[in-house]
Amino acid sequence: MGIEDYGGGQGTQSDVLVVTTNDIPGFRVEQVIGEVFGLTVRSRHLGSQIGAGLKSMVGGELKGLTKTLVQTRNQAMDRLVEQARARGANAVLAFRFDVTEAADVGTEVCAYGTAVVVARG
Repeated sequence: MGIEDYGGGQGTQSDVLVVTTNDIPGFRVEQVIGEVFGLTVRSRHLGSQIGAGLKSMVGGELKGLTKTLVQTRNQAMDRLVEQARARGANAVLAFRFDVTEAADVGTEVCAYGTAVVVARG
């Protein structure tokens, strides 16, 4: 597996800028649209759970689970960007992830932030 399997985030060509900060240097907020989020729930795969259990006995990274979580976070972020774009935003401020267990059957990942319209200046 290459480094692209273990990282994520926004591509350089997106028309909606997503940042973890409350502002963007060189830009001013012209309009606050409001909260946006992207949500996904992934069920646990029995094979990966067995592999993770065996791996935990000897130690080390659980690469299969790491890759799955990266894919899950990227999917939640993509959905957040789609929602922001659909509401007319060109940026999302104060971006965060929230990860919780979903009724003992999977993992819920929520990407959220504040959709805004920004302009240079």
